[in-house]
Amino acid sequence: MNTLDLLQQRVADDLRLLGQPPENWVPDPMGTDHDVVVVGGGQSGVAAAFALARAGVTRTSVIESRPAAATGSWRAKARMLNLRTAKSNAGPDLDIPSLTFRAWYEAQHGRAAYDELPRIPTAEWASYLEWLREQAGIAVRFGVELLRIEPDAGVLRLHLRRGEARFTETTRKVVLATGIVGSGEPFIPQPVTEALPPTHYAHTDTPIDFAALAGRTVAVLGAGSAAFDAAATALEAGAAEVHLYCRHPRLAAASNMGTLKYMAAQENFANLADPLRWKLAWHFRERSPGPTPEVVARATRFDNFTLHLGAAGLSVGLDGGQVRLLSRGHELRADYLIAGTGYTCDLARRPELAAVAADIALWRDRYAIPEAERQRPNATYPYLGPGYQFQQREPGKAPWVENIYCFNFAAITSFGRHVGDVGSIRYGIPRLVSHLVKDLFLADLDHHVARLFAEVPDELQYAQYAHAVHTPASPATLQGDLS
Repeated sequence: MNTLDLLQQRVADDLRLLGQPPENWVPDPMGTDHDVVVVGGGQSGVAAAFALARAGVTRTSVIESRPAAATGSWRAKARMLNLRTAKSNAGPDLDIPSLTFRAWYEAQHGRAAYDELPRIPTAEWASYLEWLREQAGIAVRFGVELLRIEPDAGVLRLHLRRGEARFTETTRKVVLATGIVGSGEPFIPQPVTEALPPTHYAHTDTPIDFAALAGRTVAVLGAGSAAFDAAATALEAGAAEVHLYCRHPRLAAASNMGTLKYMAAQENFANLADPLRWKLAWHFRERSPGPTPEVVARATRFDNFTLHLGAAGLSVGLDGGQVRLLSRGHELRADYLIAGTGYTCDLARRPELAAVAADIALWRDRYAIPEAERQRPNATYPYLGPGYQFQQREPGKAPWVENIYCFNFAAITSFGRHVGDVGSIRYGIPRLVSHLVKDLFLADLDHHVARLFAEVPDELQYAQYAHAVHTPASPATLQGDLS
């Protein structure tokens, strides 16, 4: 038996020692197909489903639009060699030691190999997540896409598609564990989309045929880690030249969000007053986090890589079938442009939310934003409840939106950090599941009150102790004894 088999035995034993997950306690008064549907089969979706099962919410279904081999971002589009988060960060293991990445990695490579890892390799993390999903027993319905959510007589009706087949299912709750793109869509500057045909550019969020860029000149817009990863991948694929454009005079040397690492801050950010949350959220994101030293070195080791700083006035055009870029008097003709320019938060842009987005409260709806700050991107992010649930734009008009839980990047203004990344799981999943359990319990309070007042069957029979019961003497016998 190999060491991974031994670890899997240990996992099974740990789960046994923790006790079997409780039986489902959630009644089904409305005849729904599910109590909870988790949208997204990546690390957040699997962790949420695992935690719900451990909490006795077993009528949970996880759907994922991609096939198993391309679930989440790690295999589908991640181009970094290693995770950006520290290897010590707890992930979707629910604090079960045998389910940690470290336990999985050491079982295959040994303790010394783990100790020598500066960061977790991306490919290893993707394989670990697949292993954890199997060990946790989470069944994901791959290839099922959520097309639309709509209210239906007190529940949520989900319009789904698998291949050519379209169908609907009902659920009481929906968890959107849809990652960074789940908040809206990739952002590509308008000058690019207006000047270039789609054949000449792509966003870092989308699949890119880097092999086709061998021998070509590539321009990259943006100076975050994703942009540098794309530049390095193109260079490694044999690009003739890669030019990366940063609008600032220097690369961002650090992230303001680096202060939001300790437990108390992450646990309590959502408890802060709105003015302070707003101020901090903007402080964290006033400038996007810069690239890590590792990803910068990966690109700059190539002599045919050029970094253009101070490119805020960059102009883009198409000339003779090539991309023409002009920055600070320097002209470049490139064969292809890659935009590593982030994402927009616009819930109406998400097909699954298009029918309900108008009823969801945004920060600009709930907080009196100072006049000078109303154009900040934070204003369009959803204003979430304490359990990541959407809130009604007009209280009382659409209570069903509070049955949709936004466990993705769009939660960043309400909760301070990138919800759904590795570092957020340890704190976010318990909060999410705690509120789901509370909401499900209180929604059926009459049922639970009746259950709590129900007659309890006798466990102890009188016959089991009758022989030991003291029988006092009769009064007549006592009088005779006293005389």
